[in-house]
Amino acid sequence: MASQDIIRRSATNSLTPAPQVRSDKEAVAKLIDVTTCIGCKACQVACSEWNDIRAEIGHNVGVYDNPLDLTAKSWTVMRFAEVEEQGRLEWLIRKDGCMHCADPGCLKDCPSAGAIIQYANGIVDFDSEHCIGCGYCIAGCPFNIPRLNKEDNRVYKCTLCVDRVEVGQEPACVKTCPTGAIHFGSKSSMKQLAAERVEELKTRGYQNAALYDPQGVGGTHVMYVLHHGDKPELYHGLPDNPTISPTVTFWKGIWKPLAAVGFAVTFASAFFHYLAVGPNRVSDEDNADKLLNNDDQALTKSDKFASKKKRRIADDKKTE
Repeated sequence: MASQDIIRRSATNSLTPAPQVRSDKEAVAKLIDVTTCIGCKACQVACSEWNDIRAEIGHNVGVYDNPLDLTAKSWTVMRFAEVEEQGRLEWLIRKDGCMHCADPGCLKDCPSAGAIIQYANGIVDFDSEHCIGCGYCIAGCPFNIPRLNKEDNRVYKCTLCVDRVEVGQEPACVKTCPTGAIHFGSKSSMKQLAAERVEELKTRGYQNAALYDPQGVGGTHVMYVLHHGDKPELYHGLPDNPTISPTVTFWKGIWKPLAAVGFAVTFASAFFHYLAVGPNRVSDEDNADKLLNNDDQALTKSDKFASKKKRRIADDKKTE
């Protein structure tokens, strides 16, 4: 949004505004307590309603998941998994969507200037007007979240309702949740709330309960309270330790700056060489020698042509 402080843009190193201007901005976060989620999908409906996106009508495939996966028109979905832990069958439910990483791989991988932006409060947003549909952000996301819309060849994902947050409101999914499983506020307050909930779960026998805030991506602005915090993969493949691809890290973190330095060094060397030596000039003697060589080459070509012409005349006489 225009009034939000932007700290990072894809394919550019510019910062807007200056760091001192945004120093008072506090990071926000959404906390999802999967232990109190009932899988009602009210958050899915609220997301579609607020963002005015209408996914295609689903169909029964024998499971509770519907739709089965994220799409360009379904920015949040409920993931269901049946697992057996300590001889008990459990139904683990997780609300899936963009995690809004503090160090977003999608932004690092995007080659289009300004197509992906990160605000000072931590929200990562896509600007579809600058999207070129290359799909690099999809490959760069360790959570496999962004989806390409084949109709307009642009990529979409959850925006964390940045337009609502901008005016002091909570995201639509948070407001809608009937069990209060989704919370929103400053990241520090959400972590404190999560710590209290984790301690409560441990008193109820879930000794491995934990907060999911992976540091491989610098932490996230969407966090989970998991009763099986030591096994996040149980929750429909939630990655244990997500990180940005080494290829992206090398390309944007090492190779690109080195290439810029190499170009700068080359330009500086050429400039100082010009100042010290001056432009490359040809002396009169060298120029005269070059002219003589050109004349000799011209004479040589002329002699060859004359000799060839004489042979043709001689051949014609023999024929007669």
